[in-house]
Amino acid sequence: MTKVDSGRPHEGVRAWKVALGPALAVAVLILSPGDDPRVARMAAIAVWMAAWWVTEAVPIPVTALLPLVLMPLGGVMGVRDVGPNYGRSTIFLFLGGFMLALGLQASGVHRRLALSIVSKVGSKPSRLVLGFMLASAFLSMWISNTATVMVLMPIGLAVIGAAKERDVEPRALKLLAVSIMLGIAYAADIGGMSTLVGTPPNLSYKEQLVRLFPGAPGPSFAEWLMLGLPISAIFLVTGWLTLTKITFRLPGASLLGGRAAVEQLRGELGPMRRDERITMLIFGATALLWMTRRPLFIGGLRVPGWSEAPFLNAAYLDDAVVAVGMALVLFLVPSKDRPRERLLEWRHCKDVPWGMLLLFGGGFALAAGFKASGLSAWLGGQFAALEGLAPWLVMVIVCIVLTFLTELTSNTATTEMVLPILASAAVAIGTDPRYLMIPATLSASCAFMMPVASPTQAIVFASGYVPIRDMVRAGIWFNVIGVLLVAAMFILLSGATMGIDPSVLPDWAK
Repeated sequence: MTKVDSGRPHEGVRAWKVALGPALAVAVLILSPGDDPRVARMAAIAVWMAAWWVTEAVPIPVTALLPLVLMPLGGVMGVRDVGPNYGRSTIFLFLGGFMLALGLQASGVHRRLALSIVSKVGSKPSRLVLGFMLASAFLSMWISNTATVMVLMPIGLAVIGAAKERDVEPRALKLLAVSIMLGIAYAADIGGMSTLVGTPPNLSYKEQLVRLFPGAPGPSFAEWLMLGLPISAIFLVTGWLTLTKITFRLPGASLLGGRAAVEQLRGELGPMRRDERITMLIFGATALLWMTRRPLFIGGLRVPGWSEAPFLNAAYLDDAVVAVGMALVLFLVPSKDRPRERLLEWRHCKDVPWGMLLLFGGGFALAAGFKASGLSAWLGGQFAALEGLAPWLVMVIVCIVLTFLTELTSNTATTEMVLPILASAAVAIGTDPRYLMIPATLSASCAFMMPVASPTQAIVFASGYVPIRDMVRAGIWFNVIGVLLVAAMFILLSGATMGIDPSVLPDWAK
């Protein structure tokens, strides 16, 4: 009897959640936005998927498969065009990165790394989160946000594992785990905002400004740093306080028994074994290859990337090549601790979050549908209604729209689509085009609520420690902070750093 009673409410709630997605889709179809029927159909599909993702009416990867069915049925895209989105290079980057993480675990070096970090930043939960966020933000200033999270996530998982081994109270362990995972992901996106090379939307802005306005002063690395770094620094501190003091309220006591206990645990590990050394060497080589694939800009100095070597074609190489290639090395190197085995065996790969690879494929398919159906262009065209408003108010609205629009679309694709529209709108209202284009670019990196909003969030969601409702709960705070910070800091700093005057339309824009 107890089993029946407890089951009925659950099934009722689940049925309501399942029905919500199609019901919202029908409502969108009735409202019928846009002139092309495909715009309404794609909007309906997006709303349906968002509802199921947020409520977890069905498993997250199941929702990610909807584009394979609904887009062909809705006449948005054929299945031959939808399907390749589930096999993009970014997905193989995830696959290779997850295999590298499993290799670290198989060798046991992940515990050594975790305890080394804890001994330096302290074992109090809030300090652990801060340590990971600082490392993530700094790395993502120079290498891709995705590669940054790939490097740090296995170490974060090792810290969580060390706390679990000490029988930490379940609720405290859950709060620590979700805070570390989200802190790594969010800090990578925040750090990427601070430099021109930190994230693709920043480079997209630089290219589009010069293409749209050949006489425009393209931003130098130093100019962008003077604007982006203060925003990132304040965002990082504010985000850390929000994550650890408001959203999840981490306990103040050490979860690993204090510094003496941590040193004892490090001593119990003994000297580094041969498997640990080689696995760490492979992992370090992977991180180095990620960092040096593209050119690095240090001050006014350009350091060429290894992909520019004469015998290589840089256009054919990306971070996925590095991730999968180095994962293959783990399958080839013999293990000393496990005779007749390699450092990584296929049986270890049962722990790869295969469903999350489908999740990200669904996000790519959704973004492709936005473009193919014309929904992206229709959404961008709505900015034309802002032409009668004051430039600062238009800029704030742009920040809000871009922040929440990129929850379901690629931030790079969104900036590519929206920036030309904003450039035209700025000229129409008589303001410097950069006054709308730069805040839009920065806001495209400020979507924190959904796993599909950013590769960094998809990766940590795949860890299993971040329920989607917790990501939404923390992400809405970060979204709001991002809008306020980008708008306020841009108003304060844009004139001093880039000479932008919102009341003047520059000659190069006329």
